[in-house]
Amino acid sequence: DGYFEQRVTQCRFSSKDLQGIELIDSYVFNKAEYVRFNSTVGKYVGYTEYGVYNAEAWNKGPELAQMLGELERYCKPNADLRYSA
Repeated sequence: DGYFEQRVTQCRFSSKDLQGIELIDSYVFNKAEYVRFNSTVGKYVGYTEYGVYNAEAWNKGPELAQMLGELERYCKPNADLRYSA
C-alpha cells in the first residue's frame, strides 16, 4: 500500500544533426501522467485537474524558462557525447 510518484525526463533524437531533438519531462502519480513539458509544444500541458492547475502555474512562472533552457543545456551536449562515443 502507498503512493507512487515518478518524474521522467527524456531527450529524444533520431539523427546526428540534432534538429529534431525533443525534451519531454513527465510527472506521474500512481501510474497516471498528470502533467508534461514538451519542448516541441513549448509549454507544460496538464492531463488531470491537478495537472492542469500545475501546468497553468508553471507556464506563468520561472519553471517554463528553465525547462526551455534545458534543451540547450542538457539534451544537446549529451546527444553530442552519445554520437561521438
